[in-house]
Amino acid sequence: MRVTFAVPLVVFTAVLGCTRTNAALLDNSVKLAPSCADGVKIYSTPSAVGGEYKEVALLNSTANTGLTSEAGMLKSMRKKAAAVGANGIIMGGINEPSAGAKIAGAVFGTGAERKGKSVAIFVVSDTARVRSFCANAASGQD
Repeated sequence: MRVTFAVPLVVFTAVLGCTRTNAALLDNSVKLAPSCADGVKIYSTPSAVGGEYKEVALLNSTANTGLTSEAGMLKSMRKKAAAVGANGIIMGGINEPSAGAKIAGAVFGTGAERKGKSVAIFVVSDTARVRSFCANAASGQD
């Protein structure tokens, strides 16, 4: 009986610890080939892109603050952006829950969630870098 209780508990904890990112495509008629997550570049502002780009999708992420870091959120966003064919992300920000929300989450065992928003983009002038980077990563050279 302990084993049957332990398995759902482990699965429940793993699900809570995961970062969830969804992508809302901005133009369903645009079909881009997926790339590798490590080839997706993070930009702090639109002006940091330095070239022409097309907005592909809005990305929304949520994660339990006690089980996932901001780096974990960025990794999840990169993965989702690559899946929709984007090669860049313009960060919109990551919002941390208040101290009170974190305490309440700890007391009630529900956790508290940080939330992140960003825009997945496709930078035409960056396709060669991404293609090369992903090829090197796939062959283990990076």
